[in-house]
Amino acid sequence: MHYIPARKSLVLLSALCGALSGGLRAQTQGGLEAGAQEPRNQEPRSSARREALERAAVETERAAKVTPQSPGLGAQTGPLRLVDLSLDIMGAAGVSSARDAELEDLKGGGHDPKKRGFTLQQAELSIAGAVDPWFQARAHIVTFLDAASGESVVELEEAYVTTQQLPFGLQGKFGTYLTEFGRLNGTHPHAWDWQDQPVMMTRLFGADGMRGPGARLSWLLPSETFAELTFGVQNANGETMTSFLANEEVYEERALGGRFFTPREVRSGGDLVYSMRATTAFDMTDTHSAALGASALFGPNSTGNGASTAIYGVDAVWKWKAANAEQGYPFWKVQAEFLVRDFEAEAQQDDADPLAPVTLPGQTLHDYGGYVQGLYGFAVGWAAGVRVDWASGSGASYDAEQQTFGRIDDPFRTDRVRISPMLAWKPSEFSRVRLQYDYDDSDHLEDPEHSVWLGFEVLIGAHPPHAY
Repeated sequence: MHYIPARKSLVLLSALCGALSGGLRAQTQGGLEAGAQEPRNQEPRSSARREALERAAVETERAAKVTPQSPGLGAQTGPLRLVDLSLDIMGAAGVSSARDAELEDLKGGGHDPKKRGFTLQQAELSIAGAVDPWFQARAHIVTFLDAASGESVVELEEAYVTTQQLPFGLQGKFGTYLTEFGRLNGTHPHAWDWQDQPVMMTRLFGADGMRGPGARLSWLLPSETFAELTFGVQNANGETMTSFLANEEVYEERALGGRFFTPREVRSGGDLVYSMRATTAFDMTDTHSAALGASALFGPNSTGNGASTAIYGVDAVWKWKAANAEQGYPFWKVQAEFLVRDFEAEAQQDDADPLAPVTLPGQTLHDYGGYVQGLYGFAVGWAAGVRVDWASGSGASYDAEQQTFGRIDDPFRTDRVRISPMLAWKPSEFSRVRLQYDYDDSDHLEDPEHSVWLGFEVLIGAHPPHAY
């Protein structure tokens, strides 16, 4: 039996107690705060392995100089957690001038409130912890009720491992994860300020955002301000790769530009999706801060063997917080993203009517748009704001039923504007109530539609913090 000295045993026991209590109680550092800063190279959390725990205890004892009279490991450096476990539940009730069938298109996000009456948007189970001093792992499992059928749906949203010990400011990630593009695609719905997915995100990345199996490497530049470059590669196929190889089901539900699905196998590196992102964040003054980002995606699409897609985006956020802020209030936050997609569609032919086949010419379909949102925290727990979405493009979509070309009848490519005022109340860091109104003016509708949503969200457990 391996002997552990008594003094070290006290440190180790304190660490274990901190780990267990940390996994069972909610942590203020995570909560529902979308603006928390996530440290990149934080001290690794220990695994359950005895060897790793002993090393952690030795290092903690050396750094904190724990004595019998000291308040303990948790008070010195924070609890040494083995696993963080949390459950986030989001639901909404609403009314709308649009029928449920129209809401399915207007509220295209997979976890949007999209049904008159009540919607269970999601229940997300998150697990995060240390594997050993070299790796951390996270998994997010989501379940919700399908708005149309009422059936329960369970999906693995993310499951990935990140490195903790690479030199030169490098960090690796591998597994299945949300593609780090822009400000919102890489985050979960409960970290968003508004209740639904922006219009352009739905058009470019589909109902559940862009995600898939792959690997990425990030480099934290050795500069005085935060600056990071990220390079990734992921599979191009699947239901969450709408703008790329996707799958047959995606094209049955939302055929991009009305084109037909062409199966395509992965034969080389040219059949994968490549992502790049550059970000920087800095303090302008003691009360003002900002972050800027640029993203790009390149990969094949499923309209033909030579077809490809490119997506570009820029994003920015500015924050102000009063020098004498109480619990973070008052504050201002302004955020914006602009996205562009160039979808190269191969020439195809519609042979549904053998007597009158229709030729779909090869052309590049362009889609562009974005959103701007401003949020003002005017009192402790209270915030109000407005978001404006707009979307447009060029290049005709094909309507197979009418055998016509044009964007006006394509709900996922037509010109559209959505204006969404919102009022939020946070009784604590672990619950939130939001009242949101949507004014939707889309060219595929005869008249603008009006919707009101009352959303409620709670979080239990310890949830890892999100990025700036």
